[in-house]
Amino acid sequence: QRYWGCPIPIIHCESCGAVPVPEAELPVLLPEDVTFDKPGNPLERHPSWKHVDCPQCGKPALRETDTFDTFVDSSWYFARFCSPHAEVPVEKSAVDYWLPVDQYIGGIEHAILHLLYSRFFTRAMKETGHLSIKEPFKGLFTQGMVIHETYRTQDGRWVSPAQVRIEGEGAQRKATHVETGEPIIIGPVEKMSKSKLNTVDPEDIIGHYGADTVRWFMLSDSPPERDVQWTETGVEGAWRFVQRLWRLVSELAERAAPAGAAKPASFSPEALEVRRAAHKTLHNVSKDIEALRFNRAVAHIYEFTNTLAALPQKEGEDFAWALREALEILVILIGPMLPHLGEECWQMLGAGDRLLAEMPWPEAEETLLVEDRITIAVQVNGKRRDELTVARDATKEDIEKAALELDSVARALEGRDIKKVIVVPQRIVNVVA
Repeated sequence: QRYWGCPIPIIHCESCGAVPVPEAELPVLLPEDVTFDKPGNPLERHPSWKHVDCPQCGKPALRETDTFDTFVDSSWYFARFCSPHAEVPVEKSAVDYWLPVDQYIGGIEHAILHLLYSRFFTRAMKETGHLSIKEPFKGLFTQGMVIHETYRTQDGRWVSPAQVRIEGEGAQRKATHVETGEPIIIGPVEKMSKSKLNTVDPEDIIGHYGADTVRWFMLSDSPPERDVQWTETGVEGAWRFVQRLWRLVSELAERAAPAGAAKPASFSPEALEVRRAAHKTLHNVSKDIEALRFNRAVAHIYEFTNTLAALPQKEGEDFAWALREALEILVILIGPMLPHLGEECWQMLGAGDRLLAEMPWPEAEETLLVEDRITIAVQVNGKRRDELTVARDATKEDIEKAALELDSVARALEGRDIKKVIVVPQRIVNVVA
């Protein structure tokens, strides 16, 4: 704080007392030729920086060598960013245009100090006429932290995960020191910190599994506002999915229509199912990304991958075109999360000269988001007996006929005559006897 903090723009004069630095001389700049070879205040020891003339009387005076805490800068930087090169703290037209911040993202460790100070500063700057707003942020999102088990020797020394060998599962888990073989105490899961040595070097993980695997694990493990527990098994699972995704796209690309193929005029029911699955996934993932629900977006991609993996072998240009569309949507969806794999898959699909990262985000076709088949409850004398899957546009007559053909309805009637059948479209069928 003695050097790196925000300079206090005050000059101390024996005759005039504490005098503000003239506005034309702001901001006060820290000297760059300081030395840190001795403890204490480097500004106080600097041979020339603190020696200035008093702005009021012109006599020799001294600059204030203490500094503000860095929060004095960080509490309003978002306002300065609106006009970073201005000769004044903020340009009113710029801050009126840009502020408040639409979405603010930060760690939970800032929830007490930084966010509180930012609100104080914003209100103060409104009082001084620098801002027109009272609150700095429209939306706030605080992400969780990465946590890991802690490990200690019998005499209480911390041990890093890289030096620990884990064997067994559940209550049978045991830990030993890799080098000495001595038993290691498995402690609670805590925030990663250098003091407790429960950190994992991302370079090692990336070198072994690749950056995409690390990204996928971080996004898929839990909601981003919650803590992520770093586990080797979790990373292994993410790595296996990355491999599976590569194999799936490789295999299905051979069955898909070529890039740029003309869209068929009509589609078979099987091809329509593929298109519906693709566009529903696109719709859901887009919504979840916008809402910062990345783990749910990942879950939809998992589900869609399983759907594609289970596709039957089908012939026909319409099915091949639907498969091509589905693969392109899948690869675009993984692009922000698995950028390296995404680019490789994009090249494999031969989808053009542009990088995947340059492609526009597609929009789901609304007509494909509506189910063409629905499930409705079937009752006999008001008591639920079964359910029926019918076309969404099925007539009352078709629904009544299908309901009366159900074995469960016949058993419930016990030979009684049917008085009437009540059909509530898209909801329920009630057979009254």
